[in-house]
Amino acid sequence: MSKRNLIKRLIAGEPVERCGFWLGNPHPDTWPKLHAHFGTQTEEELRQKAQDDCRWICPQFYPDVYQDPSGRLLFDEGLDRIKHAHPPLAYCETLEEVEAYAWPDPDYLNFESCLRDLDNAGDVYRMSGFWTCFYHNISDLFGMQEYFLKMMTAPEVVQAVTDKVCGFYYEANERFFQAAGDRVDGFFFGNDFGTQQSLICGPQQFDEFILPWFVRFTEQGRRHGYQVLLHSCGAIHQVIERLINAGVNCLHPIQALAAQMDADTLARDFKGRIAFMGGIDTQELLTNGTPEQVKADVRRVKKLLGPNLIVSPSHEAILPNVPPQNVEALIQAALETECPTIRS
Repeated sequence: MSKRNLIKRLIAGEPVERCGFWLGNPHPDTWPKLHAHFGTQTEEELRQKAQDDCRWICPQFYPDVYQDPSGRLLFDEGLDRIKHAHPPLAYCETLEEVEAYAWPDPDYLNFESCLRDLDNAGDVYRMSGFWTCFYHNISDLFGMQEYFLKMMTAPEVVQAVTDKVCGFYYEANERFFQAAGDRVDGFFFGNDFGTQQSLICGPQQFDEFILPWFVRFTEQGRRHGYQVLLHSCGAIHQVIERLINAGVNCLHPIQALAAQMDADTLARDFKGRIAFMGGIDTQELLTNGTPEQVKADVRRVKKLLGPNLIVSPSHEAILPNVPPQNVEALIQAALETECPTIRS
């Protein structure tokens, strides 16, 4: 069975002969250490050596995807936390102020680079679509504290900004999905809804301001024939039922040490109803554990959540403080082989 079909079947909840594997998206500072350890030169060479089943090819991460003649980037005023100590909409109190803000224009989108890489991806599961991080964008535009305060004091302003941000992403995804067609397998998008202990905002506010557009994005991906993979860090156990009901097929990255996000609890409450991607702890295990401890935990998580599991770190951005030996141990146990030729 091809890698692409295996991951499709795995996420669909169909029988498969093994769990999947995704290396994640290591931090730029991590790649030199990985290349030195594995004897590789490029990211793709390392992924092929690691027998990685997936590729994340996100149009939003290409520098030429948004070509505003004025030079503005997508939501650049909200996202540049260093440049903007004072978020641009922190003092926004009226709908007129919302309308006056310089919102991005989908007519400036360009997908050529992303589509080229999708064409050349090979036999791998292709995760794509705009990252659609509307929760983060809105928080950056208002400032996190003002965002949550305005949910109470100016809900109509929060809803208007939400509609502007999400309306852009919806149109951007619609245009991209029409261009990409069956080059894409899964719509992978991300909003970190949780802290280490619970949701960032209350369940009532989640249902009012976040879930409606989240459902629309999920339905959009499924309407185009894609599986839907959600990224959310943190303790989101109390809304996983809502996510399943919304149509999410796979949950990433299952942050192993966040409250009620351990593999035992997730298997007990949700196994068989949603696939999982992640689960191998990056907070303690991959950073401070031994290779044998890493292998043991990978096997434990596979036993609990497999076979409808894509083994991956519990945060995709593997940091430079993770020893490459532990990354190798993760790969070996994920593939259920000692991989004796993984290094040159």
